[in-house]
Amino acid sequence: MSLTEARFHGLIDDLQQAVEDIFEDSDLDVDLENSAGVLSVRFESGSQIILSRQESLRQLWLAARSGGFHFDYDEATGRWVCDASDEPLGELLARVTLEQVGEELEFPGL
Repeated sequence: MSLTEARFHGLIDDLQQAVEDIFEDSDLDVDLENSAGVLSVRFESGSQIILSRQESLRQLWLAARSGGFHFDYDEATGRWVCDASDEPLGELLARVTLEQVGEELEFPGL
């Protein structure tokens, strides 16, 4: 079943808020900007992670130093899953954060 537009936007809004909360609660020095469906996480080192909604595809895209990743929502698990690797978004976010700033963060439930 494909996501309705309203459900898609609600899921992305909730997800981006959860990611913001995790970064804000961490000890990392980050600058967060959420505008027009794009969440940018800028680290003190200058590197970034960008999460953007792709409305027409009903996907979430993540850009990091290690590349770009596309996520589809899995209704069965309630998680966003990478369409190339089946890696849940939370695991990939933890991995790219570690790669980019050398700090371990957990993204539970994502």
